[in-house]
Amino acid sequence: MTSSLLADALDYAVGSVACVAPGLLSRPTPCRDWDLAALLRHANDSLAALHEGLARGYVSPDRTGPAASQQPNGDRAAGDQAAGDQAVSLTAIFRDRAARLLAAAGTGGHDDIAVADRHVAAVIVTAVGAIEIAVHGWDVAAACGHGRSRPIPAELASGVLEIIPLVVTEATRGSQFAAPVSLPPLASPSDRLIALLGRDPAAPGQARPGPA
Repeated sequence: MTSSLLADALDYAVGSVACVAPGLLSRPTPCRDWDLAALLRHANDSLAALHEGLARGYVSPDRTGPAASQQPNGDRAAGDQAAGDQAVSLTAIFRDRAARLLAAAGTGGHDDIAVADRHVAAVIVTAVGAIEIAVHGWDVAAACGHGRSRPIPAELASGVLEIIPLVVTEATRGSQFAAPVSLPPLASPSDRLIALLGRDPAAPGQARPGPA
């Protein structure tokens, strides 16, 4: 189940990244202190770490995704051209790493994955990936002005809500996610998921206090 959710999350997030344009990189996101460019660099680093874990059975301690964090060369261009280069680079890296992660997730070659000094079940790592990628896919859409028009698909959001208890606990809430946002009755699965993780579906694109 988690593998299919990861595949669906990747498909949704790739569609959201297609909304990115050079003039949007400095926009705020629902993740505290991150503009859209910083969010994309974080997402690219996460894709690299998840791929390494699922493909090799471990995540390197110094996994930082240097290609994703690389800034455009200021000597080559300035202003709009530099922003254009950065947008093209960040989105191309995202698509490439998403494809690599999807291929690695389909192999199912490791039962557990070494992360720092502990071993984590591969199903948990896959669940983490599905949750993070789905929600950051919405974060990207929201920053681009499409938070309402690109909700997380209902089936994907419902599936992620089922596995949330595997990852989000009282212990991880304060360090990784902001407090849940209250919603009206009969909210959609997408709104319930992003609100559970501290995002406000009624104000997409506005940075909120608390961790991403």
